[in-house]
Amino acid sequence: MKEKIKVMTIFGTRPEAIKMAPLVKELEKSEEIESKVCVTAQHREMLDQVLELFDIKPDFDLDIMKTRQTLTGITNKVLEGLEELFEAYKPDMILVHGDTTTTFAASLAGFYKQIKVGHVEAGLRTYDKYFPFPEEMNRKLTGAIADIHFAPTSGSKGNLLKEGIEESSIFVTGNTVIDAMDTTVEKDYVFKTEELNRIDFENKKVIMVTAHRRENWGEGIENICKGLKEIVTSNKDVELVYLVHLNPIVKDVVEKHLKDVERVHLLPPLDTKETHNLMNKSYMIMTDSGGLQEEAPHLGKPVLVLRNVTERPEAVEAGTVKLVGTDFDTIIRSANELINNNKLYNNMGCAVNPYGDGKASKRIIEAILYYFNKNTNRPKDFIY
Repeated sequence: MKEKIKVMTIFGTRPEAIKMAPLVKELEKSEEIESKVCVTAQHREMLDQVLELFDIKPDFDLDIMKTRQTLTGITNKVLEGLEELFEAYKPDMILVHGDTTTTFAASLAGFYKQIKVGHVEAGLRTYDKYFPFPEEMNRKLTGAIADIHFAPTSGSKGNLLKEGIEESSIFVTGNTVIDAMDTTVEKDYVFKTEELNRIDFENKKVIMVTAHRRENWGEGIENICKGLKEIVTSNKDVELVYLVHLNPIVKDVVEKHLKDVERVHLLPPLDTKETHNLMNKSYMIMTDSGGLQEEAPHLGKPVLVLRNVTERPEAVEAGTVKLVGTDFDTIIRSANELINNNKLYNNMGCAVNPYGDGKASKRIIEAILYYFNKNTNRPKDFIY
């Protein structure tokens, strides 16, 4: 009997879970891989929603989350928890995703035990170590540790090559989030959140908003909220759905400016299926999220990015996404252009999504089998 490759998938936050879920389901199907899932629960409640949606039952749960946790605290707990776990299970490879503190700490823990590290969604860069913070350095440090790099696009591959990463270790796969969306979006979806079912998506221009990134805390979130209030009050055909992060640093500011404003709906973060279908029904998206920049174009929705830089330039180049930053006047002007200029709106909405074709997870597994000499043919790269 052939010995299986022991692969452990590690993630801790909701965005990671969404993007790793389709990969976990594909790993379960492989006859040559023994798949285990470890969650750190860097986020607890929001992570559990995704696990339930995709019917993923973790084999290991570090359960590290506590209120007002620090980056240092998260890193220490992940390192200590995984050290013990790796001693007991001894995986051949760990798979981490993207840019979270869980990702970096898990990679470092794997390195300390000389376990191979595979980095899903590798090679995204802004080249400013504080924007986004701490994500940019989490990506770069994970990239320096990783043995195999699953770059979502050729641009991401190019970033890795510039950093001296061996080309033979890089596989262009597309983004696994597109795999996930193909299972979550439904044409006639009925929301579990009743407030959303009362919104007239057909006759109103509904703007879906998320904004919570650490580098926007303070003045950035203040400007975003003031701008959103001006947009909705000056456009009577607009309704706003803001999915408000649970962190009080964000939540308190949002409620100060937008609570009880007419045609503004402040909701807690939704589960993945609700979020994807809200996106699908909305007119456009305003966000500082990285994942939404990839997801919304797949649904033909223009995106205004409430950040000054992005590690996802492909969507900007493709025309599906526009960087607007956190300047009050720029936010208002950019939103009003999309609300009132049908040509501009259609040009952004009809641009092709450069991030994937729904087969990224299969490519990643093919690359793992090739890396461990289970396949002789190197898998072909995803080409946009």
